[in-house]
Amino acid sequence: MNLQNLRPAQGAVHKSKRLGRGEASGKGGTATKGNKGAQSNTGYASKRGHEGGQMPIQRRLPKRGFVPINRTEYKVFNLGDLDVIIEKYGLQEFSIENLYMNGLISKTAKVKVLAQGELKSKVTLKVNAISEKAKTAVEAAGGSIELV
Repeated sequence: MNLQNLRPAQGAVHKSKRLGRGEASGKGGTATKGNKGAQSNTGYASKRGHEGGQMPIQRRLPKRGFVPINRTEYKVFNLGDLDVIIEKYGLQEFSIENLYMNGLISKTAKVKVLAQGELKSKVTLKVNAISEKAKTAVEAAGGSIELV
């Protein structure tokens, strides 16, 4: 057996039927696409989610909940995380710039500190927001807070 002798199996290859080449071909006129309508035209592509005249699912299902348009999303850090992060990355202060430089937040992220856990070291915080409990805990540990 050589490469030049290889052939497909008998009956495996068929000649393609040429559509729209006159009535005598058996597939002329509408070229098996039916009469009129978008699907019979050239360049037809159905829209994503199109259900052919049936009421689309996004309109059949009820709207749920409420999404405020002016919501502020914060990247949250707990007091228990601060000591670990400062030690791991060798930070002098816990600031947005330092967190961004070490890849912990994105450039546009806002940072909020919450009071879960314990703060053992004296720390300087430069963040966008801080909870009241966390504020008292940082001040009790001898740290300072600057809201940016």
